[in-house]
Amino acid sequence: MKYLCLVYAEETKLEGFADEECVAYDEGLRQSGHCVASEALQPVATATTVRLRHGQVSVTDGPFAETKEQLAGFYLIEARDLNEAIQLAGRIPPVRVGSVEVRPIRELEGRRRDPGAHRTGRA
Repeated sequence: MKYLCLVYAEETKLEGFADEECVAYDEGLRQSGHCVASEALQPVATATTVRLRHGQVSVTDGPFAETKEQLAGFYLIEARDLNEAIQLAGRIPPVRVGSVEVRPIRELEGRRRDPGAHRTGRA
């Protein structure tokens, strides 16, 4: 089953993490066959929020909501069950200063999937 692990942290607390530590975790996750996709995100100041209301598109600089912790990155993982997903999420380096939200992926009815999509990153 696929799970999305959303990494949240205060950006200032993430400054103490060397990229090498996160890259090493990511490489281990990929070698074990658990990682489907993963990316770190640019700082929240680069975010743009798009909304459609009453047929009108509005674009706002910044994230959807003001919060102390911001979305810093994600891992899309393959795990046997929620317990294994939690174990994997508990080893993501920024979890030590922030949090990781683990959510199961919901398959949309009627959506045809490419059988090789999990290996190529295509849906």
